[in-house]
Amino acid sequence: MAKEIETYVKLQVKGGAANPAPPIGPALGAKGVNIMEFCKRFNAQTQEKAGKTLPVIITVYKDKSFEFVIKQPPVAVSLLEVSKKDKGSAVPNRNKVGSVDWDQVKKIAEEKMSDLNCFTIESAMKMVAGTARSMGLTVEGNAPF
Repeated sequence: MAKEIETYVKLQVKGGAANPAPPIGPALGAKGVNIMEFCKRFNAQTQEKAGKTLPVIITVYKDKSFEFVIKQPPVAVSLLEVSKKDKGSAVPNRNKVGSVDWDQVKKIAEEKMSDLNCFTIESAMKMVAGTARSMGLTVEGNAPF
């Protein structure tokens, strides 16, 4: 018989760097989850992605056991890595801070495809390009579709 779900907890944690300090400790402690067990399991699964911000969805059951799913890094973080910028523009419609090309957009869309709500790579690329524009990054070249 399936376990009864109590709640979900969504966090963004750096890969390989989970510790009981905020925001993880208070979020999980309030739900009665063993914080150190989560940190050990999360760090073991994310050793190869050390330093990258990873969204994680933790399913907490009534008996205080848990499971978690690690998602791909957010599109905005990937775009900042590719464009070699620290942050986006405060006024993206006026001040452009960098640029990306369609090959980079396609690579990010392919990596993030499993987490996006689209069915084709072209629609995923449009979503990534829209995020880039809203951050103050220009998308260089002509769209390949």
